[in-house]
Amino acid sequence: MKIAVTYENGEIFQHFGHSQQFKIYEIDEEKIVNEKIINTNGSGHGLLGELLISECVNILICGGLGSGARNILEENNIKVYPGVTGDADEAVKDFIVGKLKYDPNKKCNHHGHNHDHDCATHDCSKDKGGCTGNK
Repeated sequence: MKIAVTYENGEIFQHFGHSQQFKIYEIDEEKIVNEKIINTNGSGHGLLGELLISECVNILICGGLGSGARNILEENNIKVYPGVTGDADEAVKDFIVGKLKYDPNKKCNHHGHNHDHDCATHDCSKDKGGCTGNK
């Protein structure tokens, strides 16, 4: 199994569509057997899904992502675990042992407003097309 995490400086990056890197973990018998960081080269929302598909990823752990990206991933049998914050390595370890804390309803819908923020730390105003699923 391969798990991808939106990645920045050891942490889970909070906006899938703006991810500059993914950390990909290969799991065998509940152990991390390989890991690598891949650059997205500024691919953007749609092409990021294609990148994960080409890497044969089974699971994505991330902060927020839009419904279009989520649909592309799920249509290609990539299970999405959104709403995760913190250390990327710890999140994968938590996933392996069944203790990952995530929000299955976490979405970001940022098209049309400023992206200079962290979706996980606030509730963007819904009337401005912002994050939903935040508490």
